[in-house]
Amino acid sequence: MKTTVEIPDRLFRDAKTAAASRGLSLKAFLTEALKDKLAGPRLRHTDWPVPPPQLPKGELRRIQATIDGEFSHVEAEEWK
Repeated sequence: MKTTVEIPDRLFRDAKTAAASRGLSLKAFLTEALKDKLAGPRLRHTDWPVPPPQLPKGELRRIQATIDGEFSHVEAEEWK
């Protein structure tokens, strides 16, 4: 398959130099690089959703109090 991809000039030059130093065409070098990248570790389905961050002690109570305070000002009629 043929496609067009924009990459920074410096990265292009570095890739072309690396390919030449290995005796590869740029196409072969980029294909190999993509295969290597795709073969690396992947997110497993069980890794998502990410667990929530740990909050300092009492922070969850403070957040909930703020939410409760804001919602105490909402009139039920405004939601209809």
